[in-house]
Amino acid sequence: MNGKPKINLSTVRSAESKGRVLVVDDHRQARESMSDVLRQAGHHVHCVSSALEALKVLDRESFDVVITDLQMPGMTGLDFVRKLEKRPHGAQIVMVTAYATVASAVEAMRHGAFDYIEKPFAADRLEKLVERAMGRGRLLDDRQNLQPAAVSDGFTMVGNSPAMRALRARIARAAPTSETILIAGESGTGKELVARSIHAASTRAQTPLVSLNCPVLSAQLMESELFGHERGAFTGAETERTGRFELADGGTILLDEITEIEMPLQAKLLRVLQERAFERVGSSQTRQVDVRVLATTNRDLRAEVAAGRFREDLFFRLAVIPLEVPPLRDRREDILPLAGYFLTRTAARLGRDPCDLDQGTLDLLHSYHWPGNVRELENIVTRASVLNVGGPISPDDVRPWLIDSPEAAVPSPDDRLPLGLSLREMERKLIEATLEHFDGHRARTAEALGIGLRTLSGKLKDYGYAPRTKRFARAA
Repeated sequence: MNGKPKINLSTVRSAESKGRVLVVDDHRQARESMSDVLRQAGHHVHCVSSALEALKVLDRESFDVVITDLQMPGMTGLDFVRKLEKRPHGAQIVMVTAYATVASAVEAMRHGAFDYIEKPFAADRLEKLVERAMGRGRLLDDRQNLQPAAVSDGFTMVGNSPAMRALRARIARAAPTSETILIAGESGTGKELVARSIHAASTRAQTPLVSLNCPVLSAQLMESELFGHERGAFTGAETERTGRFELADGGTILLDEITEIEMPLQAKLLRVLQERAFERVGSSQTRQVDVRVLATTNRDLRAEVAAGRFREDLFFRLAVIPLEVPPLRDRREDILPLAGYFLTRTAARLGRDPCDLDQGTLDLLHSYHWPGNVRELENIVTRASVLNVGGPISPDDVRPWLIDSPEAAVPSPDDRLPLGLSLREMERKLIEATLEHFDGHRARTAEALGIGLRTLSGKLKDYGYAPRTKRFARAA
């Protein structure tokens, strides 16, 4: 680290504390404005007027986030980022850019910048962007502070079961290539973690990994997010927008839960995979991109193709290298190591010693069927750690948060399937019961059932579900 003294961030930052921000801008008013906003948000802010001055400060101190203007006399913001790319600094870089310099901001992201923000911007947008940047920094800090035995391909993949060893071996073989990879698995199994591990072990590791959560966007917004749009392309498009594929040029794009992309847009996505070319919404100009595509799904894509909900040609383009992430119930030997890992990580965030699990709790966790997979285990361990008032965590502390007891998963002689019900009615009863268990919380219900949120919402609409009353209304 060149022998430079560094501030130990672990002594000044807890799970809820704010971070250290360096603002680099040659305009005094802009510096002071950003500084005021971030100080009011609780951050420690240091301001400098040039990139050269910033480099000297970074020789002495560490920061969570560096915010730099692109247009500066002497060394530009882009040159500054290129300098930082060649030296260890530990900060996430946010670019401040005007409308005419968005292309330079995208270039900066190729050299390690986290994101950019266009002038003029509201204070809350700046606050949220800095929070996101610090969140990414904490993730990387966690990764670096792990014991070597717990790290695989740069990201934490806890577990030494045969299924996990096989998955890690396939990742090691596939990651260095530029082939498209389809990552399948139930909700909560860690598909995004697998994608990030692939990117970290690839030849594109120093370039952006741009992700898009497909279920949360409408069809029109999805196209704009993927490919960008021109000003005036549709109502509300007051400025041009750079799409995710363009932002990921030279790097990797992750399409999370790709089955939620509607059929008309699937055809445009297929073209990008085939030709590495696209047009922004409202533009006839073809843009070429060099992007590696990773996609995840919690559904059986072959079944989706057979049902006519997913294009067969797109499926084959995506599944060049298929990876299956095993559910937690199929690798039970990893449950207790995972629980220990989450206990330790939660304790580090809370600034206290890890909680203990008594033997009954260990038995309960090992025998539970984990419909929410690793994410459910993490949530339960975290919740138990936060609420613990001393002493080992007991089974009674954990059991109320489980969907059912392990004993309930084993049918008794009196447990019989109701005869005479159609599969559709059985599915409806399961969805209703799960929704009631989660008190009408749709996202948690979809996660527990292993289906997408939009799929669940569509089924509830068919059932005549009334969200305001949390009751099902029979159609007249």
